[in-house]
Amino acid sequence: MIEISKIEEKEIMEGFKGKFIHTENSTLAFWEIKKGAVLPLHSHIHEQTTQVLEGKLELTIGEETNIYEKGFVAVIPPNVAHSGTALTDCRVLDTFSPVREDYKNFV
Repeated sequence: MIEISKIEEKEIMEGFKGKFIHTENSTLAFWEIKKGAVLPLHSHIHEQTTQVLEGKLELTIGEETNIYEKGFVAVIPPNVAHSGTALTDCRVLDTFSPVREDYKNFV
């Protein structure tokens, strides 16, 4: 059993603080994102789901831009370019498969 509140939070980039859990096949990233924080355009080999727990997050996935709020989930296929902007302070849960080896450095 893992208690999320006991995981040390790490600032990964300006405005993005995360807590990470790594399983055998996936990574969970619990984000606190400040209003106005920008996620630059990027892609990776991982399939990603992004669930907004609180706030409003604008995401561009491929050529499509949408605003995600509590109760919405974005599915980002592997190798698809995506970017985002926090329209408000946000809490977000990202799930990556396979494991984000690069995020293991933040544990």
